[in-house]
Amino acid sequence: MTLATLTVSAQKNSLKGTVKVNNIPLAYATVALSGTKHGTTTNDKGFYELKNIAPGEYTVLFSSVGYYTERIKVTISNGAITTLHAELKEGNSKLNEVVVTGVSRATELRSNPVPIVVLSKKEIDQHVNNNIIDAIVKGIPGVTAVTTGPNISKPFIRGLGYNRVLTLYDGIRQEGQQWGDEHGIEVDQYGIARAEVIKGPASLTYGSDALAGVINLIPYIPNGQDGKLNGDIITDYHTNNGLIGSSLGLSYKKHDWKYAFRATGKMAHNYQNKVDGYVYNSAFQEYILSGMARVDKKWGYSQFAVTTYNNKQEIPDGSRDSLTRGFTVQVAEGVNDDIKSRPFAPQKWLTSYGVTPLHQHIQHYRVYNKTEIKLGEGIFASALGWQQSVRREYNHPTQPGQAGLYVTLNTLNYDLRYSPKVINGWETSFGVNGIAQTNRSKDATDFPIPDYNLFDIGSFLFIKKSVGKADISGGIRYDTRNINWGDFYVGANPVNGFEQKVKANTPGGKLQFPGFKHTYHGISGSLGLTYNVSERVLLKANIARGYRAPNITEIGSNGLDPGAHIVYLGNRTFKPEFSLQEDLGFIAYLKDADLMLEVFNNQISNYIYQSRLDDANGNPVIIVPGNTTYQYQQSKARLYGAEFTFNLHPHNAKWFELNNSAAYVIGLNQNEKLIAQSNGAAKDLPFIPPLHVRSEVKLKLQGTYGIFSKVYFRAEADAYATQNKYYALNDTETLTPGYTLINAGIGSTLKAKSGKTICEVFLQADNLFDVAYQSNLNRLKYFEYYNASPDGRSGIYNIGRNLSFKVIVPF
Repeated sequence: MTLATLTVSAQKNSLKGTVKVNNIPLAYATVALSGTKHGTTTNDKGFYELKNIAPGEYTVLFSSVGYYTERIKVTISNGAITTLHAELKEGNSKLNEVVVTGVSRATELRSNPVPIVVLSKKEIDQHVNNNIIDAIVKGIPGVTAVTTGPNISKPFIRGLGYNRVLTLYDGIRQEGQQWGDEHGIEVDQYGIARAEVIKGPASLTYGSDALAGVINLIPYIPNGQDGKLNGDIITDYHTNNGLIGSSLGLSYKKHDWKYAFRATGKMAHNYQNKVDGYVYNSAFQEYILSGMARVDKKWGYSQFAVTTYNNKQEIPDGSRDSLTRGFTVQVAEGVNDDIKSRPFAPQKWLTSYGVTPLHQHIQHYRVYNKTEIKLGEGIFASALGWQQSVRREYNHPTQPGQAGLYVTLNTLNYDLRYSPKVINGWETSFGVNGIAQTNRSKDATDFPIPDYNLFDIGSFLFIKKSVGKADISGGIRYDTRNINWGDFYVGANPVNGFEQKVKANTPGGKLQFPGFKHTYHGISGSLGLTYNVSERVLLKANIARGYRAPNITEIGSNGLDPGAHIVYLGNRTFKPEFSLQEDLGFIAYLKDADLMLEVFNNQISNYIYQSRLDDANGNPVIIVPGNTTYQYQQSKARLYGAEFTFNLHPHNAKWFELNNSAAYVIGLNQNEKLIAQSNGAAKDLPFIPPLHVRSEVKLKLQGTYGIFSKVYFRAEADAYATQNKYYALNDTETLTPGYTLINAGIGSTLKAKSGKTICEVFLQADNLFDVAYQSNLNRLKYFEYYNASPDGRSGIYNIGRNLSFKVIVPF
C-alpha cells in the first residue's frame, strides 16, 4: 500500500454530524471523544468533523453551557466515515460543570464541598459592565466590591477584601499593589471566558491571601476547527460617562497547537449623577494586549502566555465650592493652596476623554507558563510566572510631570504539584507554591511604604475519597513568609522642593522606615463532605482554617498614599490572621427550579482593619494637610451570614425565568475594651455590605423572527438595605441609607439566512430611574472637605442612569 493510500485511508476514519437544540443547529458546542485528544466545536450551522481516528469503540461527549451533556457510544470502522447527530436538551447542568480552582485536579462542581460558583461567558456578556469585577458582583451573591468610581472595583467576599481575596488570572495569582484602594484589577474583561469564585478560606491550595476566598479569571482557550482563523470584534458604549470599548480577539488551531491574541482599548470621560453632575477627575483610558500559545500532546499540554496592561486613571479628590457644590481644581500647593479660592473645573474638562495632569498611571506586565505532564496514571503540573506592576500617581499641580508615588513591584510565581494514581478510590495531591517579590520606590516625593523583599513558600497535601453517596475531601498546609527591608531615609530634594529617598548619612535626612525583618508561619487546612441525596439534590458541609500574613501597609506604612488621599500608619508588631470558618449548604437543581442556601460562620483571630485617627480632643489627626490619617488596628472578629438563591424556570414554559438572590453578612469587632471605651462605636467591622436582594424576570422568545433569534427581555430590581451597622469610631464610617435600583435589558443573536451568526446585540439600562444613592462601599462617599453643605449632601454619589450598548461580531 502506498503512502498516499495510507493517508487517504486514515482520513476516512472520521466522525461527523450535527448538534441541534429543538431542531435548531447549535453553534460552538463542544464535541469530544472521551479519553482521547480528539475534540472540536461545531460551526455556525451546528456541524462538526473529527478526522484521523483510530478504529475502535468510543464514547462521544456533546456539551454546551446551559444544556445537559449528551453521551453517545459509537464504533469507528477502518476506512469509513461515520455520521452521528446529537440533540441537546436545555437545562441547568451546573452541578456537573468541571472546576479547576482550589482542587488538585479538574473536579465536578457537585463533588466539591467548598462553596464555589461558576460564571460563564454568556452570563458575563448578558450583563454589560464597566469592569470584570462588577460582572462578578452582579452575578454571584455574597461578592461585593469597594469602589472608587465606575472603573475601580476591589472584590470583597462575605465582608472580607483586599489581600484576603486572592485574584488569579488563569490560575496564576495576580500581584499588583493590592493594598491600594484607588486602582482595580489589571485584567482584560473582554478576554475572560469564565470566572470561578471560591467563597471562604482557600489557604490549603494557595497559602496566604486566600483567607476570604479566590476569584479565578480564566481566559479563552481556542477550540475551533482545524486550520481556520476565528475571532470576534466587541464594541461597547455607555451613555453616562461616554465609555467606548473596543476589543479584537483572534484564535487559531492547527493540529496540536492553539493560538490566541486579543487587543482591547477603553476610554471614558467623567461619570455623572443628578446630585453632583459630572464628577470631576473620574475619567480613564485603558489599553491591553494579550497572547497565548498552547500545545496538546498525548503526554499532556504546555501553555505560554503574555499580557500587558496600561491604564491612566484620574484621581478625584472631592474639592468643591462651598456654596454651589461645583467641583474645583487644585492649582497650587502647600501654603499657596487655599481650598476656598480654587477655580471651578472648566465645563469642557468634564466631558473630555483626555486625562488631566492629576492622575495615576498603572502598568502591568505578565509572562507565564502552565504545563501538565502525564506520568503513568499520575499527573505533574507546574505554573511559573513573572509579573511587574509599575504604579505612578501624579498629584503635584505645579509640577505635573513629577510623580508623588512611583513604585515598581516585581513578582516571581511558582507552583509545583503532583497527583499520583488513584488507588482504591483515594485521590491525592501534594506540592509546593509561593512567590518571590521585590518592591522599589523610584523618582517620587511621597513614600507610604518601604522598599521591601518578600519570599513566600508553602507545601500542602490534599486527599479525596468517595464513599457511597458521600464525597469527602480535605488536607493540610504549612506556610512560611519572610519579609524584610533596610533603613529607609528621606530628605529634601533641592530640585523640586519636595522629598526624595536619600542615603543614611545625608545631612537633614530622616529615618522614615527603620529596618525590619520577620518570618511569619501559618498552618491551614480543611475538611469537607458532599452528600448526594439524589442526582439533583446535594448537602454540603465544610470546616476550614485560613491563614494570612500581614501585608506591607499593615506592618510597614508610614506616609501619604496620594491617590487615596490617606496617610496610613502601620504596626510592625502585628501577628498573622487565622480564621476558622464553618460552611453548610443545601443545593437543589430541580426540573423547574434551582434552590440554594449557604450559611457560614467565620471566627478570625488577629483581624486587621483601618480606623481613622483622632487626637485627644476628638479632632482628626492631620499629618499632611488635605489628607485623612488612618491607623491600622488588630483584634478578634466574627463574621457570619447566609446567601440564598431561588431561580424558577418552568419546564413547560421555557420562555420564562424568575431569578432571585439574597445575601447578608454581620461583621462584629470583638475588641471588648475598645467597644467599651467608644460607647459601642467600634462594635461593628468596617466595609460590611448591608442586606442585598436581587430579583430578575427574564422572558426568552422561542424560535426565530427574521434575522433575530434567542431574543430575551429582562427586568431587575437590585435592592440594598440601610446599613446602620458600621464602624462609627472617629467617624471612620457613617450610616448609609438603603436604595433600590431598577435595571432592564434586551438581547438577541442576529443570523443570516445561511444560519451563520452575524452578531450578538445587548442593550441595557442600569439605574433606570436615575436614583441618587451612595453605596456604603463607595470610597468617594467620604471625599468631603466641609462639615456641612447647602443641600445637606456630603461626599460624592454613585453613577446615575446609564444606557449601554454592546455588539459582539464573531468570525
